[in-house]
Amino acid sequence: MEKKYLKNIDVAEVLTFVDMVTYQDNQIVSKTLAQSSALSLTLFAFDKGEEISSHASDGDAMIIALDGEGEITISGEKYIVKKGETIVMPANKPHAVHANEQFKMFLIVVFPQ
Repeated sequence: MEKKYLKNIDVAEVLTFVDMVTYQDNQIVSKTLAQSSALSLTLFAFDKGEEISSHASDGDAMIIALDGEGEITISGEKYIVKKGETIVMPANKPHAVHANEQFKMFLIVVFPQ
């Protein structure tokens, strides 16, 4: 049996990445593509006004904005991230995500080994 390292994604097929997760009213929708002790890959779709409250992670987390606009807070400092932009939230620093409008992002977290 062939081992799969990615999940929730078709292989050997051309996909429109931003369309792999859809908006839902008053919700945050997530789709995990990979999760291990070393790495996490997750797609998110936030409805306008939805947020992930402040928390910290022991890994460096990189957001790639796929659609819309989000407000990212890192250690109390606010940043606006729009489609096509990216920001890194460093390990062990409190961070939060708020959708100023509908917002899709790809989150990559690299954990210490």
